[in-house]
Amino acid sequence: MSAITEQRVHSRAGRREWLGLAVIALACVLYVMDLTVLHLALPSLTADLAPSSAQLLWIIDIYGFMIAGSLITMGSLGDRLGRRRLLLIGAAAFGVASVFAAFSTSAEMLIASRAILGLAGATLAPATLSLIRNMFDDPRQRTRAIGIWVTSFSLGGAIGPVLGGVVLEYFWWGAVFLLNVPVMIALLVLGPRLLPEYRDPNAGRVDVVSAALSLLAILAVVYGLKQFAQSGVSGDAIVAVVIGVVLGCVFVRRQRRLPDPLIDLGLFRNPAFTAATATYGIGVLLVFGGFLFIPQYLQLSLGMSPLEAGFWALPSSLAFVVGSNVTPLLARRIPPAWLIGGGLVLATAGFALLLGVGADSGIWQVIVAEVAFSLGTSPLFTLTNDIIIGTVPPERAGAAAGISETSAEIGGALGIAAFGSIGIAVYRNQIEAGVPADLTERDADTARDTLVGALHVATDLPQDLGERLVDAAQVAFTNGLHICAVVCVAVSAILALFVLLGGRTIFVMPNDESDEAAAEVGRS
Repeated sequence: MSAITEQRVHSRAGRREWLGLAVIALACVLYVMDLTVLHLALPSLTADLAPSSAQLLWIIDIYGFMIAGSLITMGSLGDRLGRRRLLLIGAAAFGVASVFAAFSTSAEMLIASRAILGLAGATLAPATLSLIRNMFDDPRQRTRAIGIWVTSFSLGGAIGPVLGGVVLEYFWWGAVFLLNVPVMIALLVLGPRLLPEYRDPNAGRVDVVSAALSLLAILAVVYGLKQFAQSGVSGDAIVAVVIGVVLGCVFVRRQRRLPDPLIDLGLFRNPAFTAATATYGIGVLLVFGGFLFIPQYLQLSLGMSPLEAGFWALPSSLAFVVGSNVTPLLARRIPPAWLIGGGLVLATAGFALLLGVGADSGIWQVIVAEVAFSLGTSPLFTLTNDIIIGTVPPERAGAAAGISETSAEIGGALGIAAFGSIGIAVYRNQIEAGVPADLTERDADTARDTLVGALHVATDLPQDLGERLVDAAQVAFTNGLHICAVVCVAVSAILALFVLLGGRTIFVMPNDESDEAAAEVGRS
């Protein structure tokens, strides 16, 4: 026990570590940009490569699928091969795959390039987060560094559409992928000079079967959830999720039997690690649920262009940046449970504001709501990641980071599937009364399917019928948004109560004692 309670002096990071953080943060910006920037290029890409509808879906989805399925493996691989080495290998592969994607001459070539981009991108988040664990030994500096790391993801989501739009204004669709190349070259040049190397000297070999099981399990679950969001309840979606869960159970059983498992399940014996991981995933689910219908509302109800809608998304991104960087300062005086729980109370109020949004209401209520839940969830994202990597021994930081990011990916996929399904179900149920009786069956089905479809059908109707259909469709869509907001309010409030009432002894920031305790857990 003396080893656990013994205080130790933390070395403080210097200029080299902060410059290294800037380099890896820039790589994380690109990681998120590649999730969003392609959507702007779809019209010109489709005209050039002429993909089928199925190929177009794979072009869009394969990047996120490969990231989600590979995070656990890449996190554990970094502990074994070396986190800097894996990051540089991923950066090189990311740069090369970006060039192939930019100059793709067929849909198949672009799908393959995007798949490699996903595999390479899966090295970035866990490698960078676990490197922060080694670069910033001082708890306060580490919290600040993680705040900057979290900010880089928000910046990527904010500037991706804007920068992509500028590039597409002057160049062909493939140029959006070439944005990655200079940054990855800079990472390859500066990484060996600024980033430390760290690997677990006692790590065993990577179990290939475990890696395949984790990939297939997560891919199946994420694919099934995405199918739920796109098509509602279907046999394919249910089968995919069931297969994923079964493979996940096989994966867990295998880890318990292996002398050198891909994931040390003993990490979950630490209540702080388990609670922080679950809270992080639920937080991502809430944010995805909150933002899911807002871009559609701005464009289809308020009549904004995509560029205008993107512009009005900037305040929420800025609020997230501010919250992520203020959180480390507040964490010096406010216990993490109070800071996370108080933030969730603010987020709950933000989600509640969406209940007052109507089909013809103004923009400001939406903006205030977005800013509130962005500010409110930013302490959750910063502090849970700090707890996740700070409460495990240093040699397990890569695996912990992989688990953390996998929780976020599944939370995001579940958020899109759940809230998307709720919104679609409400819309289809309530639009029925507003569909004119004399529409053709095809037009009626199109109007019942989505708000976009209803607006399209309305353009070919007489003015009074068209206006009635549009009004009914917008009201049905807005009611779906309201139901999703109610769910967000309920989940956010319950999570806030859990953190405030039950988490004061669980959500404890890493310090001298907890660092030694984490090492003791790792040795036990």
